[in-house]
Amino acid sequence: MSDDALPPWLTADAGARGIGCYIDHTLLKPEATRAQILSLCDEGLRYGVKAVCVNGAWAGLCADRLAGSAVALAVVAGFPLGAMAPAAKAQEARLAVAAGASEIDMVIALGAAKAGEWDYARDDIRGVIEAARPALVKVILETAVLEPGEIVAACETAVAAGAGFVKTSTGFHPAGGATTAAVALMRETVGPVLGVKASGGIRTANAALGMLAAGANRIGTSATAGMTAVLGPGAPTLAELLKGLALTP
Repeated sequence: MSDDALPPWLTADAGARGIGCYIDHTLLKPEATRAQILSLCDEGLRYGVKAVCVNGAWAGLCADRLAGSAVALAVVAGFPLGAMAPAAKAQEARLAVAAGASEIDMVIALGAAKAGEWDYARDDIRGVIEAARPALVKVILETAVLEPGEIVAACETAVAAGAGFVKTSTGFHPAGGATTAAVALMRETVGPVLGVKASGGIRTANAALGMLAAGANRIGTSATAGMTAVLGPGAPTLAELLKGLALTP
């Protein structure tokens, strides 16, 4: 496979080695300590990831640690339930951006999505986007809870609200995390340009590559340390990695 053969959602970084530029290195466990969060940032710098993703309490600490680097700071809002008042969700995003976040991963109003109350869901997303400007906003759909038609409608709602990404999962819902089928449906719905982030249960390089091939152009994972063979300047190109994936039984 040549770089020209990459799917359109991946061509922007066709010259990169490995998959670091697609990774959000993540630690969202409520019991995470200051030392673990600082270690997460240091790993993100060492692995050359796209972003480090944390809870809002750690935004300032991570912003200081990552200052001057190419690694972005992503902070979650309305996480993991998405069920709080829209104003509270928006304020959480506003505080995170003020502390140094350049990306916000927000959870959709899942009850509204299940009820088909898409105007409410759209306004909830739009409130976060307005509060977070100029930060990039990713909308977590919790796809394992949604029927295919609801996934399509949720994607369309996020696009209408002005989101930069749609994202599969929090990784905390008992229904499950990302699947290639959900990612492919999300990509089909939003087209080749808008971001699609796969997250939730992605623990191996092959799983990450499968999500990229299916339609993702960002991967959220807490298992980056186990993917060093596909990270850094010594890694194969993405085209080579995807070709190898296709040849793997």
